[in-house]
Amino acid sequence: MNLRNFIALTFSIVVSASVMGQANALNSQNPEDIGVKTAQQIENDNDNPLEYGYVDDRDVLWAKTTWEIIDLDERVNFPLYYPIDTVNIGSDRRSLFDVLLSSIKNGKLEHVYSDSYFTEKRTLEDLSATIKKVDTTDLGIEQLNAGENVSQEFIEVRDLTAQDIAEYHVKGLWYFDKRQGELKYRLLGIAPVAPDVNFIDDEEPDLVPLFWVFYPQVREILHNAKAFNRKNTYMPISFDHLLNSRRFSSVIYKEDNEQGDRKVEDYINDNALLQLLESQRIKESIRDFEQDMWNY
Repeated sequence: MNLRNFIALTFSIVVSASVMGQANALNSQNPEDIGVKTAQQIENDNDNPLEYGYVDDRDVLWAKTTWEIIDLDERVNFPLYYPIDTVNIGSDRRSLFDVLLSSIKNGKLEHVYSDSYFTEKRTLEDLSATIKKVDTTDLGIEQLNAGENVSQEFIEVRDLTAQDIAEYHVKGLWYFDKRQGELKYRLLGIAPVAPDVNFIDDEEPDLVPLFWVFYPQVREILHNAKAFNRKNTYMPISFDHLLNSRRFSSVIYKEDNEQGDRKVEDYINDNALLQLLESQRIKESIRDFEQDMWNY
């Protein structure tokens, strides 16, 4: 990273950090004033996501697309998972899943997709079958067989919530910028992963991606949503900053390849250790490319 880019990045982090805390928390005379910025603060914030620089295709010497799993059981990934209970906390704290889902419902996030190649769009109506289960109890079935209308009390509705999210899948592009002379990463897509809602009460339900989001389209939303910062609770960081700076732990489960981008588990079966080692091999091959560029 050259000096100009480093200074710009540092400045953006400092500016964003200075406005991320609850505004007026130390100056408010009433509880409802906490978190409300003054007109002067809003004017001085200029709080926008750090724009991606333009990269010409001719400047990309080498690139590799990877798909990764972010396991939410790992402590370092907790800022993406919590809070799962929002009853007793402020409206400014939400999990990443709640931010994405609410943005879909209120129309701020207009496009979601069924796969990581972003070829098929999904509507909110399409998603309802993925995130909601409607079932009839045995007593309701008896009413139905008797030709009666099923009572509402015998209809069970199960909605997927932030608590049910087990993983996130992310798709990104590693590329070597020959103009800058460095290896870089660009996040392309993200998907929440949860048990299949139709089999969620089984002992070991299959995990499925609920939907994919093209990341550049959701950056503004994620910039305005803040994740918890355990090192300084007064200065939370945005989800956009957290993801773009790769402040998470992940495992590569797929790379682009000649076998139709097959997954690691497709050619290494029933051996978790070898699958993990293969993921590490892919990661090291990416890192080694940059190192090898400077070997003579």
